[in-house]
Amino acid sequence: MHFARLFVTLSPMIRINPQYEGLRQYIERLPSVFESEGREIYRKRNLIKVFQAPDGTELNVKRYHIPHGLNALVYSLGIRKSKGLRAWEYPALLKARGIETPEPVAYIEERCMGLLRYSYFVSQQCPYAHTLYDMAQAEPSLYEPMAKALADYAAHMHEEGVLHKDFTPGNILWQRAEDGSFHFSLVDINRMRFGQVNTQEGLRSLVRLWGPKRFIQLLARAYATRRGAEADRAEADVMQWRARFWRRYAMKHKIPFPLEL
Repeated sequence: MHFARLFVTLSPMIRINPQYEGLRQYIERLPSVFESEGREIYRKRNLIKVFQAPDGTELNVKRYHIPHGLNALVYSLGIRKSKGLRAWEYPALLKARGIETPEPVAYIEERCMGLLRYSYFVSQQCPYAHTLYDMAQAEPSLYEPMAKALADYAAHMHEEGVLHKDFTPGNILWQRAEDGSFHFSLVDINRMRFGQVNTQEGLRSLVRLWGPKRFIQLLARAYATRRGAEADRAEADVMQWRARFWRRYAMKHKIPFPLEL
């Protein structure tokens, strides 16, 4: 056992989706094997790995970093729900509104002397093979129908009173069916706002997406049309906001695709 884990409670708090009660024993051991097992798919402040349960179920396990400073108290005392707990609770709210997201499996908290340490959100691994990062080099044959489908999807979310506050390319998974239709699934859902979303807010949420300039223009126009707004004005506003966002982003980060402003 890792030395640091000696100071963590030996009985972490675990919530399990009743559908996966048969995997309880396997899920309970995930924190103890997280460092040494699983296939890593993302590592920054948080770490995401994919595990295969004994029954063959692929599990996506996201470990949230240990909160520090004031956040350590805020989350530990329940003044605000932790990111992992929000990720555990929000799928039910999304699914009730017809918004697809991976099925939640479990939520695990580790604490030391009452303070929240690592927390883990376990979900089914989404089978969709694509993210919107694919739009970076997309051809019109893909991005033109994608723009309309994504606009309808985003508008549906907002009409249902859901605003994903991190609506970025990596958090929107998609797959195209044999009939040409697109299916989307939202991930990294701990930063959501539930309540009325006006058209202006909805349009602003599109500016962090990337891809050909024409893709964003079509996306803005299709979104505006779906929500009964004026398409020319929506396109102009989104492209102005988009240019401002990406210029600021480029001052600190390298942009891995040709940026058309």
